[in-house]
Amino acid sequence: MQAGIAVEHLSKMYRIGRRRSGSFRETVSDRFDNIFLKKLDAEDFWALRDVSFNVGQGEVVGIIGKNGAGKSTLLKILSRITEPTEGRAIIWGRVSSLLEVGTGFHPELTGRENIYMNGAILGMKRPEIKKKFEEIVSFSGIDQFLDTPVKHYSSGMSVRLAFAVAAYLEPEILIVDEVLAVGDAEFQKKCLGKMKDVSEHEGRTILFVSHNMDAVQNLCKKAIWLNAGQVSEMGEAREVCRNYLESIVTSNWNKKFITENSIPKIEFVSLDEDKIKEGEFFLRMGFKSPHVLKPPKPGFVLFNESGAPVFGSNTKLHDSPINEKALKEGVIGVSVKGITLYSGNYYVSVWLGDSYRDYDHQHYAIRFTYLSKINYTEPIVPSAIGSIDPLATWFVE
Repeated sequence: MQAGIAVEHLSKMYRIGRRRSGSFRETVSDRFDNIFLKKLDAEDFWALRDVSFNVGQGEVVGIIGKNGAGKSTLLKILSRITEPTEGRAIIWGRVSSLLEVGTGFHPELTGRENIYMNGAILGMKRPEIKKKFEEIVSFSGIDQFLDTPVKHYSSGMSVRLAFAVAAYLEPEILIVDEVLAVGDAEFQKKCLGKMKDVSEHEGRTILFVSHNMDAVQNLCKKAIWLNAGQVSEMGEAREVCRNYLESIVTSNWNKKFITENSIPKIEFVSLDEDKIKEGEFFLRMGFKSPHVLKPPKPGFVLFNESGAPVFGSNTKLHDSPINEKALKEGVIGVSVKGITLYSGNYYVSVWLGDSYRDYDHQHYAIRFTYLSKINYTEPIVPSAIGSIDPLATWFVE
């Protein structure tokens, strides 16, 4: 059976309004309000609107766009998790999806049991799964915890096992959302290499959602840019990524966010414009949580205009007094000194978590253009030379 995806005029509408518990009392009350009082407190929100595209067998297609652009909604429809309001998605072949941390796993079952359960869902027989079992365990690196219920896994462990299951159980179509950002850099590189391998040598179709433009450009030949639920551009990956990045390059040194009470959220991010001109990266992040974070685990990554990471840090990598704190809210700061950037456009992504999981990501929260004081003899190409000026001194012996 030939693997492939055909998306035809796909739309998804949600009703948004007051949050309801769904109790009998509230249901009766709503019916009364709507019939007798004509009270309307909800509105239509179109997460996707008239999206159409085709993905052929063995193609690797990147899907990019800002938070709220409709990327995750699209993947949930393609994964048959939710139904479209209009249009249709035709899929040839078995689909394995890696959407959110823990998706597809039963929390009470062990890692071993979840591997067999996922294989059974894909229609595989036990001997088929058994042949792939050792490869899955080896790739995920969780052999020590194989017989532990996955509810006790960290977010990183869950993602490692989930990707190994999705990649090695041989679906014709692999759908991967931004969850790989939870893993460490080495594992991300390992995953990208595996996706490239199964596409080129096994002919599998891959849809890859990421805010890392460098990863999209290196892995994908085609890209789809979603904006406000619609296809803004579709074509060669490097061209689409470049146009997307250029569209968000208005300098923005401070950003506030709408927060919710249900989960820990980042409230604001600010980067000191004056200090970065002097070679110091000084970032502040405000947060608020409904429960105590023991401790809060913040992090950031600076990206260049190609979407490639320049440098980053988090309190899991670099020890900090924050690691001794238990906080529900506050302002966290980080300073990186001795940084000399080449001229160009830059973006800062931030996230907040605790020792067990990540709660909030704000991709490209800060955007700025940096102009170096140094006059270079040739134009700087970040994809060829990087973004940090080492202030090198050349000499002849």
